[in-house]
Amino acid sequence: MKERVKSWMLALLVLGSLVESYYLIYRLPGTDSAVLSENLYVKTDNMGPEEKVENLLYPDKMIIHMGDGKHTLFYPNSTFYNLILNRLKGRGFESFQRRSVQDFNWNQIRKENPGIELSFGAGIPVTLLQRIMQLSPDSLFAGESIDKIWIYNIKNDSKAHAIFFSTRGDIVYEAAKVDLTVQDIQQHVDFGKNLISYTTVNGDYYVPDSKISLVEVEMPSGMYTIEQMQSNLFFDAGSTRYIREKNGSEIYTDSKRSLQVDQEQNWMSYSDPAALPAGESTSAKDALEAVDFVNQHGGWNGTYRLAATEEGRLERKVSFQQYYGSYPYGSYPIMSKPQLQYGVINLELQQGTVSSYDRSLIYIDENKSTKKVVELSGGEELLNQLTQIGKASSVKDLTPAYVPVEKGEKLQLLPVWRVTLSDGSVLTLN
Repeated sequence: MKERVKSWMLALLVLGSLVESYYLIYRLPGTDSAVLSENLYVKTDNMGPEEKVENLLYPDKMIIHMGDGKHTLFYPNSTFYNLILNRLKGRGFESFQRRSVQDFNWNQIRKENPGIELSFGAGIPVTLLQRIMQLSPDSLFAGESIDKIWIYNIKNDSKAHAIFFSTRGDIVYEAAKVDLTVQDIQQHVDFGKNLISYTTVNGDYYVPDSKISLVEVEMPSGMYTIEQMQSNLFFDAGSTRYIREKNGSEIYTDSKRSLQVDQEQNWMSYSDPAALPAGESTSAKDALEAVDFVNQHGGWNGTYRLAATEEGRLERKVSFQQYYGSYPYGSYPIMSKPQLQYGVINLELQQGTVSSYDRSLIYIDENKSTKKVVELSGGEELLNQLTQIGKASSVKDLTPAYVPVEKGEKLQLLPVWRVTLSDGSVLTLN
């Protein structure tokens, strides 16, 4: 009996030793992540949902020309903006003819002809524009980027006119076939009746004749952790090294990639200089790659718009602008500022591959927000302010926007006028 017990105990000891050896060899801390390949990388701790590129492509404003020198503006997510844009998305534009911008008297068209002007800011590649509009471009037009579309009527002409403006500035494309009637355009223009009238200054920007209403909001905020960012950006987050810079920034690196975190600005900068080039690169392909990268490395913590695809000497910069607002007041851009970088996502790509990725670590809880309606200045008061500003550098754009302000554990979005000057600088009023 004793011998049998000893045999069982010995067998258990041997089995336990084998199990322990297995864990010592294969389950030491870090060995799991060390053997993971990039294909087995699991995305965790998302900052927000994924997004389709189509939902990031829309005009930053819609200018309604009503004739007789009268104008009004619609902004994203406002009632008539949504209605008009959804209708235009289903209409076809074909047979594009290339013309010089000097062939048209834009001041006369702006003043006398009822029409709709869609502004796309820094521009959008035609191949992306096709994702939200029914276009049939030739090879020449397909290679352009468009910063404005102007659809209008001409007196005693039964045909609707549609002009697409190239970002190059000297060329426009006129659609010979437009799936819109004169009555369609007039109906869209009539939506602007009885709304706030705007006065244009040299056709560069528009000033409301009276005050406009926006929503001021305050909501709880927090900050995504460094651990979340590491798990989103590194294939093996456990292998990163920590470096503290003299300026207080924190750097995490796996010897190939680096994540720099500025705790004061709540801002992260990710760099992957060793990323393998994907090959052929165009502004449209790079924009699509940038959207995919954000989808896979954090997601979208709010509403964004593709703001720019700027080509540099060796790289292309793709920027996404965050918007805030709701029906019926509209949505407006959130301005990043030196004191608080928030509201933008910036990426750089080299030959179609993302090499850097910058964004804020702040998140907000819109479900617990408190709101109140406030007014921005208009009329003579605003015109006088802009005239004074224009003496130093001419004003090129005026739009409502939000300035983010940290208030303890909350974030405030304060409505302002964003003024863009001809030298590229930006300032705020109100």
